[in-house]
Amino acid sequence: MAKKKKAPKGYRSPGSRPKGPRAPGGGGGDMMSQIQALQEEMAKQQAALAEETVEASVGGGVVKVVATGQQDIVSISIQPEVVDPEDVEMLEDLILSAVTEALDLSRKLAEERMGSLTSGLGLPPGLI
Repeated sequence: MAKKKKAPKGYRSPGSRPKGPRAPGGGGGDMMSQIQALQEEMAKQQAALAEETVEASVGGGVVKVVATGQQDIVSISIQPEVVDPEDVEMLEDLILSAVTEALDLSRKLAEERMGSLTSGLGLPPGLI
């Protein structure tokens, strides 16, 4: 009759767990509390972003657009001298450019604020 081979000392078969108390920090409860804390901080940051604004100015300041950190446009101001009934297309281009720039600035602000929270998680950019 053949003898069974002994497993090397400290070897555990796949799927087995060591007996006795679990190692500190090894439970799922700690991770859940970290996730909860992250969610709370994210909610605070989102509320702060709703209050924070960025301003884009184009055409030497003749068109200005203000947006919140949540990409909401809150104001557009146009200097009277840029309003030319003969050249409406130029005014449209200036407004479009200012809105695009304001939204870009707003997204960058949000990425800065939220990125600091999620940087240690190894998540792909833009996921949260």
